[in-house]
Amino acid sequence: MGTIKTFFKDTIIYGLATVLPRLMNLILVRLQTDKLETSSYSDNTTFYVYAAFFNVLLTYGMETAFFRFFTKHEEKDKVFSTTLISLTVSTILFLIAVVIFNEQLANLVNLNQTYFNLLIGVLVLDALVVAPFAYLRATGRPIKFTAIKLSNVIIFVILNYFFLWAIPEFGINFPGYNPNDLVQYIFIANLCASITTLLLLSPYFFKTKLQFSKTIFKQLLNYGWPIMVAGLAYVINENFDKWLLPEMLGKSINGAYSGCYKIAVFMTIFIQAFRLGAEPFFFNHAKELNAKETYARIMKYFVICGSLMFVFTVAFLDQFKMLLVQDESYWIAIDIVPIVLLANLCLGIYFNLAIWYKLTDKTRFGMYISIFGAIITITFNYIMIPKIGFMASAWATLAAYGSMMLVSYQLGKKHYPVPYDIKRIGSYLVLATLISAVSYYGFNANYYVSTILVLVFLGIVYISERKDIKQLLKS
Repeated sequence: MGTIKTFFKDTIIYGLATVLPRLMNLILVRLQTDKLETSSYSDNTTFYVYAAFFNVLLTYGMETAFFRFFTKHEEKDKVFSTTLISLTVSTILFLIAVVIFNEQLANLVNLNQTYFNLLIGVLVLDALVVAPFAYLRATGRPIKFTAIKLSNVIIFVILNYFFLWAIPEFGINFPGYNPNDLVQYIFIANLCASITTLLLLSPYFFKTKLQFSKTIFKQLLNYGWPIMVAGLAYVINENFDKWLLPEMLGKSINGAYSGCYKIAVFMTIFIQAFRLGAEPFFFNHAKELNAKETYARIMKYFVICGSLMFVFTVAFLDQFKMLLVQDESYWIAIDIVPIVLLANLCLGIYFNLAIWYKLTDKTRFGMYISIFGAIITITFNYIMIPKIGFMASAWATLAAYGSMMLVSYQLGKKHYPVPYDIKRIGSYLVLATLISAVSYYGFNANYYVSTILVLVFLGIVYISERKDIKQLLKS
């Protein structure tokens, strides 16, 4: 139980690096949806869809590969140095190629030239800091990691308010300011925040003696490239809808869909916080005698917390809607939120299950599963959007992540069996889904009933887990 408490402590600290920035970004959802029309918000979404795609390409699985080999390799400094050099060199080569073929590439991705150049700047800066950030996590420095992450988002939020609100509100004379193209200033704010992060992490480029090991690089690459392919498939699963909807239903619909999708960010925050703490923890404790039992217990607590977040968000969705997306033109897509929340909970469970192929060095299975999910996403969207509109994209997300979760569980039983408490985990998922459905479709905006339903879920969990909870608190 002491190991579990250590895990939770690290996850909470890492969670601050995710939760606080995302909460601050939630403020921006309100600001951006107020200041931008749905079509402009669609451009903002498209920018970050491409950012997510290229981020995966530029890191090519090196972050997860670094964790794997840093924990088990005797020459840890050489692993870090090799990772740092490889990512730095590949990023510089990418930048050179983009400079040479700048106009052609901008046309290829169908982005405004200014937006494209800002995108490249953000991508390059973010790729350069991957290794230093991974080093902080692998060496157990969550507070420093969190502080730097927070500085990034604080700058981003402040500049968003400066460009989108302060300048037009107070008539500030800012050279070259274009009130007819506000979305570009979101990207400029991101670029400034990324520059600051690079400066703060620059000492880690000189942390160790620079030494490149071809042997270690090959090991990292062999382990990492399936992670990269899986990451690209994940980007498709997460963002294909936001790429396809403007083409099939128009930018305005995509903007509304993307705005409401942001309300599901609470589940995304929880999952990201879990991943930041879990990945190094799982690798570091893989050799412990009771490792599998620990992983199983963590999974149960993850599902309980995720299910509670699912129920709570759906129960008070009307309040979240008015708090985060005040412009009613966005609300046409509000029905996607419960579905997307459940889909992301399934994704979180999949990330938890994924430890089996990472610990057994069978990362190609992660690639296969993610490709399988991407095929479901693409097929479902193309077939169903013409029939049921943007709701098809939400259901496609649930179908993809749910399928990936089930397939990973079945494969994990064969290659790295973990004694998950499937009965209780399944019961909590079913219970959370039923309560959420009753709350949303039967008592929407009835906060008395919603509160009772949340308390019912909590009561059932407490009755079922009270012995385990008391034991955890005593340890």
